[in-house]
Parts: sequence; structure tokens; C-alpha cells
Amino acid sequence: DGVHERSQLWTPAPDAWTDGGWAGRSIEGQVIYELHVGTFTPQGTFDAAVEKLDYLVDLGVDFVELMPVNAFGGTHGWGYDGVLWYAVHEPYGGPDGLVRLIDACHARGLGVLIDAVFNHLGPSGNYLPRFGPYLSSGSNPWGESVNISGPDADEVRRYILDCALRWMRDFHADGLRLDAVHALVDTTAIHILEELSAETDALAEELGRPLSLIAESDLNDPRLITPRDRGGYGMAAQWDDDIHHAIHAAVSGERQGYYGDFGSLQTLATTLKNGYFHAGTYSSFRHRRHGRPLDISTIPATRLLAYTVTHDQVGNRAVGDRPSQNLTFGQLAVKAALLRTSPYTAMMFMGEEWGSSSPFQ
Repeated sequence: DGVHERSQLWTPAPDAWTDGGWAGRSIEGQVIYELHVGTFTPQGTFDAAVEKLDYLVDLGVDFVELMPVNAFGGTHGWGYDGVLWYAVHEPYGGPDGLVRLIDACHARGLGVLIDAVFNHLGPSGNYLPRFGPYLSSGSNPWGESVNISGPDADEVRRYILDCALRWMRDFHADGLRLDAVHALVDTTAIHILEELSAETDALAEELGRPLSLIAESDLNDPRLITPRDRGGYGMAAQWDDDIHHAIHAAVSGERQGYYGDFGSLQTLATTLKNGYFHAGTYSSFRHRRHGRPLDISTIPATRLLAYTVTHDQVGNRAVGDRPSQNLTFGQLAVKAALLRTSPYTAMMFMGEEWGSSSPFQ
């Protein structure tokens, strides 16, 4: 009945799963397809998405990445303002619908990633502060920060860790995309990402299949994808906006905002070779030095996710216009070719493969 009403205890039916033979797969070097359940089909449900899975298999997709499916206020939304992290959005089909979708993906050899947001809670339906110090005194662009390292933070961290593991254990997800991890302010000696990475690896060993954590970060910090035994956090991969900026600016000619430092063929070559363009260099967008060099001799290129567009690069534009509304077919083809022939793990956003012109606001 929505995030303002009582919660309901849920357990899957004993015969809900048929994916006992699913051995899982690593994301490195695969093709990921990001989709928003609410607009992927006219019906906007998990069950309707199942009907499109054979199309994705024929397209050559290896993983489906679902934008957040946790419960949020209202019926329609991106899901990044979730407030009941452990619940599945009912208008999509609730937890049973998610089980059917993931089970159907595995039956077709598709892995499933779920987008999880732990850096803030939405403004509508967030009752957690009534039950404990879940929020800190700080804030980020999306709201009050979560209490990860303040007084009584241990229980809050456990709440986050258990939620992340639940998507992979109870819902059989093959990994998570972690939203804006640079907004997870953690001053403890063991960063929560390192802790989550260790517990995810332990769960993968218990389940006998690979589990992958992908971090979204704008820090250009190699520690995210550096193994824990070498002082890193041990993430399987991270989104790399520099690759998007370099490809898009070079092909489209756009230079405003964060595209300002990109656009030349030399910038494109540097980014395709080194992963990060800003690696301790001056960022005109930030008005300061940004990033740190990535040691490509020890960290595989496949730990970086490359893309020509994501939900952010469309949705954060004023009218939600997709590249196909401003670029020629030839320009779109050049962008696709640069992405697919790069050494990085490739990701596309729903509709990109056929030049959808539908705004995504």
C-alpha cells in the first residue's frame, strides 16, 4: 500500500526459483544493458520486461542492470529517492515479480545487477530517523547524509550491509551497482565499501557463483577497483564518466559544463588509453586538480565501465533529450564503434541500440 503504510512480511514461494543450475558470471569484459523498469515497456512491470528478454539475448547482452527497484514514494520515479531499502516497489510487481524477472533472466543466460542507493534517503516516506540515528548532520546534493561513521553508526552500517547482501542472496542478483559512492562519507579505518566488498566475496564463496560490485564515483580514485590485499576497496568495477565525456564531446562538439576539458582527439586518445583523463590534472569544471593516475599495468581495463550515455547523461539534461535527437546516424555509429572497440567493459542505456528519440526526464 505504499511507503506511508504498514510493511508486509514476505518470503518467496518454495517453488519460485528454477535457476538452480545458474553458475553466474563475472561482469568483466561483458555487455551490460541498463534499463528502467517503469518505462522499459508500456506496462512498466517486471513481468512485462520478461517478454523482452529474448530480444536482449539476440542483441548480445550479457547482463541486465535494473535502475533502483526499492520502494519509493509515489507510483512513478527513477527509484533513487528510495526510503524502504528492503522493500520492492509494488507498482513494478513487488518482490514476487522481481523473483520472476531474475529467474527468467538466468534461464536465458543473462546476469542481473541491481542499482542500490545508500548515500541518502528520499524526502517522502523516510521514517527511519524516528527509530534511530540513521542520518548524520552532513548533507549531499540529494539530501541528508547517512550516518556511516558517527555515534551509533555500527547498526546503521549493518543495516546497509545486510540490505546489499539480501539483494544477492534472497533475490539471486549477480551484483550491485552502488550509486554515487563518493557521497558515502566514512572516516573510519575500514571504509564501508571495503567492508561490503569483503562480505560480498564471502557470500559469493558460500553461494558458489561470482558476485560483482560496481561503484559509481566521480573521484577518479583507483582505490575503488584496487584489490583489498593491495590497499584498495576491492570493487569489481567502476563507472568511468571520463570515457563518456571524451567520446561524446569529440563526436558532438558539446563543450559546456563537465564537457569543457574534453573534445579534442588527443583527449579522446588519452582517455581510451589510460581510463581516466583527469589523473591529477586541473579540471576547469571543478576549478581544481582532480583524480589520480590508474596503473593500467596492474588493474585490468575491464574494471572500468565505458558508455556513451546513461540515465544521468539523458535525464540530467534540461528536457531529457537523448543523443539521437541531436546527432546524425553517422555520429551515433562512431560513438558506438568507439565504445565497442575500447578495452573496457561496455554498457548501453535502454533504447540506445536503435536510436530511441523518447525523452527520458
